[in-house]
Amino acid sequence: MNSKYKDSNKNPSEDLILTIDNGTQSIRALLFDLQGNLVAKSQLVLDPYFSPQPGWAEQHPDYFWQKLTEVCQQLWQQADVIEQNFKSRIVAMTLTTQRGTVINLDKDGKPLRPAILWLDQRLAEIEEEYKGMMPWYWQVLFGLVGQTKMVNYFRRKAQANWFSQNQAKLWYSTDKFLLLSGFLTYKLTDNFKDSIGCQVGYLPFNYKKQQWSSKFDWKWHALHIKPSMLPKLVAPGESLGVLTVEAAQAIGLDAGLSVIASASDKACEVLGSGCIEPNVASISYGTTATINTNNTKYVEPQSFLPPFPSAIPKQYNSEVMIYRGFWMVKWFKREFGQHELLQAVKQGIRPEILLDELVKKVPAGSMGLMLQPYWSPGLKHLDAKGAMIGFGDVHTKAHVYRAILEGLAYGLKDGKQSIEKRQKKKITQLMVSGGGSQSDVAMQLTADIFNLPVHRPHTFETSGLGAAINVAVGLGYFDDYKQAIKTMTRTVKTFSPDPKHVDLYQQLFEQVYLKMYRQLKPLYKSIKKITGYPE
Repeated sequence: MNSKYKDSNKNPSEDLILTIDNGTQSIRALLFDLQGNLVAKSQLVLDPYFSPQPGWAEQHPDYFWQKLTEVCQQLWQQADVIEQNFKSRIVAMTLTTQRGTVINLDKDGKPLRPAILWLDQRLAEIEEEYKGMMPWYWQVLFGLVGQTKMVNYFRRKAQANWFSQNQAKLWYSTDKFLLLSGFLTYKLTDNFKDSIGCQVGYLPFNYKKQQWSSKFDWKWHALHIKPSMLPKLVAPGESLGVLTVEAAQAIGLDAGLSVIASASDKACEVLGSGCIEPNVASISYGTTATINTNNTKYVEPQSFLPPFPSAIPKQYNSEVMIYRGFWMVKWFKREFGQHELLQAVKQGIRPEILLDELVKKVPAGSMGLMLQPYWSPGLKHLDAKGAMIGFGDVHTKAHVYRAILEGLAYGLKDGKQSIEKRQKKKITQLMVSGGGSQSDVAMQLTADIFNLPVHRPHTFETSGLGAAINVAVGLGYFDDYKQAIKTMTRTVKTFSPDPKHVDLYQQLFEQVYLKMYRQLKPLYKSIKKITGYPE
């Protein structure tokens, strides 16, 4: 390792990096060494959100901060951490979080209301004609390129617009409007800063230039946000500040410890999986399932949908997502897997082990049971709902579970084809991370459906590792990201496509899955018209 870190009192081979990974369902404190090994971990399950009204998803901002302090204090109590004096070896810390969760702060830096999470489904009211909010030339342009519907969706989904309409007094009192990453950075450092790599949401952000939009950009006209409400942006690997005395006491570290910018959890997963070239895609089987490629050029994964900031400065992640993703597995366990949950407790094993055994009894293709995984619609499928077709009297809950896994893989394969077309480069390998990557069954059927080799990284905590790589490069332990990735990432198992299943899956994908949304779309519209759901 070519270390440039200048500190005569430290041996770089013993240095550690602390990553806080605040996801949707849990928060983790992770210690990595400079070979990418996870040497210690603490995890707390989160109450993801509460719903004051149907479709809403909120959580108290201070709850996230409280859990951050608890998970750190829990880490310091572990025997290995104490015995090997890990705390004294930490050279810096970093933070990666769920995306799109927003928090309102008053002029004293206090939260004004609960955070609105990315899962929230509320919508602002808008006038189709923009009602003077948008200059006429923008209206004409959007009409010419056929993107009026997309812009209207952006305006309706923007939490800032909902606030200005429904909680105008609160919005008037909002001094800072931050993502969760920016809020936790403020709690740690007392600075209103955030990483460029975290900017994913309904904000006036220029994805191509990776900075706040210019004053002439249409997003300022579409949103009730002032520039002063937003944090200063810094690149991944740069300093966000240092731990304040108050924050240091709360999390159990020394004041003055450097806090280094990383990126959002998905961007960090891409980096932590070692995906740096566009021919190697990163699949995340997490609460949101995604497929990403890393590009040095601005490549829209779908027309007029921007690539998100990469964890590597001035690069881009071309991403297609399925919003509910492996949340559907949690949903299945809650609704249909009580027997397996109880048996897992008795046997002292993870429920997924028993569910995988169920899936192994079901043939590839789930005997014709097909799932469309749009439990929450996205920009490409605004009218979509989830669907399962092909039921027969032979189907059991095991078939349903396998159909969920296959449906997610079909959805991401559809995304793969879109990305390949846009980036003009074939994807030849897949790196799979997230909770679902721990299932051999899920990994194998992914290899079969994509007809590509699928690799499992050496650590399950790829988002935390990606954030640690940002720190390692930012502090000069490595010359560049290629060198860091070569040292800190690797694979431990590869799943090759099974020729017996590849042709079956290809036929189901092309002849059934790709036609499902188009065929069902009129019915989805009728359901919405009759029931009013989803709004």
